[in-house]
Amino acid sequence: MGALTGKHGPTDPKRIIAVYLVLVCALSSIFWYCIAVRPQWAIDSGLLRYATLPLMWCPAFAAIITRLALQRNLGGFGWKIGELRWWLLAMVIPVAVGLLMFGTGWISGVAPFLPDRAAAMLAVPALLAILVTLGFSIFSATGEEIGWRGLLVPELGRVTTFTWIAIISAVIWFLWHLPLMLVGAYGDGSLSSMVLFFISMIGGSTLFAWIRLASGSIWPAALLHGFWNYFIQTFYPRITATTDAGEAMLGEFGWYAVLISIAIGLLFWYLRYMLPEMPKPEGGL
Repeated sequence: MGALTGKHGPTDPKRIIAVYLVLVCALSSIFWYCIAVRPQWAIDSGLLRYATLPLMWCPAFAAIITRLALQRNLGGFGWKIGELRWWLLAMVIPVAVGLLMFGTGWISGVAPFLPDRAAAMLAVPALLAILVTLGFSIFSATGEEIGWRGLLVPELGRVTTFTWIAIISAVIWFLWHLPLMLVGAYGDGSLSSMVLFFISMIGGSTLFAWIRLASGSIWPAALLHGFWNYFIQTFYPRITATTDAGEAMLGEFGWYAVLISIAIGLLFWYLRYMLPEMPKPEGGL
């Protein structure tokens, strides 16, 4: 798209971000309300049961509406397939991080490995269920990624540095999760879990922003998010014994996740020199 027609022209990144965030909040508030308040109409209609999926797609719907309203097209999301190496990296990182995280729990005895359950999950008849669940996780995560990394990250890249892209997107991403965390629908609702989760999101946002900008494609970010949700939230926990020490250490709200996320964030923040230069406001998208 061409250059801006004025100070607040249709491709002004600050205007795009502002409109997008308003729409995200407006759309998401419907499902925040359903999950937090649990109104009878949401229970009777079945919306409450499936509210998480449309909530995760609110960032995508808000991003698409924003692009169409202000830009008159759907460019800038990074729809291209991209190179295979980015897809492989996106799939390997969550599997490796989960293995490191839960493997430490297994070896230390903090949260023992359950070999019988692992054998049952990896048996041929159960593999289809794993693929279906993983596919659904990727589909759900794609809704978030079209918004956060498809629109928000590239637009932030037009007005600030990679360091601030990671920090700002982490804060926004955390605040979007916060309503559910406050009512205990995501995490245990404690202040400590929120603090740990926020710190983890800074490292996570650095990684997600990096892979989106490095690949020039939204799909590696969607794969990364989907694989992360499945392996960190579902696969590894199912083959790990539940203990008090393990609950405090492992998973998205564990202290070990904070350490790993900080390490990942620092690594990909260091690798920011590999990223392409982002177009600035005067150049349009």
